[in-house]
Amino acid sequence: MIRVTFLGTAASRPTVGRNVSALLINRQGELMLFDCGEGTQRQMMRFQTGFAIGDIFFTHMHADHYLGVIGLLRTMGLQGREDPIRLWAPEGSRQILHDAVHLGVERVPFDIEIHELEPDGRVERDGYDIIAYRTKHGARSLGYALAEHDRLGRFNPERARELGVPEGPLFGQLHRGKAVEVNGRIVGPEDVVGPARKGRRIVYTGDTRPCRRTVQIARNAELLIHDATFGEDEAERARSTFHSTAREAAETARQAGAQRLVLTHLSSRYADDPRQLEREARDVFPNTTVAYDGLEIEVPYPPDDEEVSR
Repeated sequence: MIRVTFLGTAASRPTVGRNVSALLINRQGELMLFDCGEGTQRQMMRFQTGFAIGDIFFTHMHADHYLGVIGLLRTMGLQGREDPIRLWAPEGSRQILHDAVHLGVERVPFDIEIHELEPDGRVERDGYDIIAYRTKHGARSLGYALAEHDRLGRFNPERARELGVPEGPLFGQLHRGKAVEVNGRIVGPEDVVGPARKGRRIVYTGDTRPCRRTVQIARNAELLIHDATFGEDEAERARSTFHSTAREAAETARQAGAQRLVLTHLSSRYADDPRQLEREARDVFPNTTVAYDGLEIEVPYPPDDEEVSR
């Protein structure tokens, strides 16, 4: 299960209905946060995501994307957290984060690790990687892709039985890629296991102009979450502030062949009525959703090749 919860979807400053940037991903019970604008801890309480976050990934060090980490870490400390937490940010961000997390006299009872990531840096985890990539919002801005590893192919138990393999541990060994011996004969995984199946890919751009690297890293992604600060009526302002319009985000999704697009980081002028942004994006990429605070999206596995061919 992968569930994406939008904790803050406003650009630059909060509005009555939208908080500033924060996005939580729950992958099989493992929680990770992307950006942490002020008030994020309250949004986590409001939408009941839990606080057991292991990692926070910052796209850039503008205040509306990181100031919330100060209160969030204090809240975790008051809750008695003991596990360390890892903060990841673009190169050159270490001192800013260090000063933020040590603000005031309070000290938290757990370790805080601060790591800098360069473009194309990779955080390797069991079953997936977090890949950083350069975006167009200044010299030190990153987007992130959660890229799952390929999954095991489908195991064919009927074929295994035909080959004389008894049910039990040998089934598991074959599925994990190990050959087994049955009645003096070797049965290999290629005899009973189909081709590897693709994992899921989620891409979060943070603040950015449209860029080729987003198209590349979001190729065939199940979900692209893209900056859509402005509508086409403010296209020049989008360019001058290094943001994207909803239509530009949709063109990026179309070029990437993404399955679904979600627009976030909305200017306050569209916050109460984002239908203009939705219309402009859907003219280019129909499977578009405008995010709102509290929106939850479950990301399914891509269909197997054999299912597509049916």
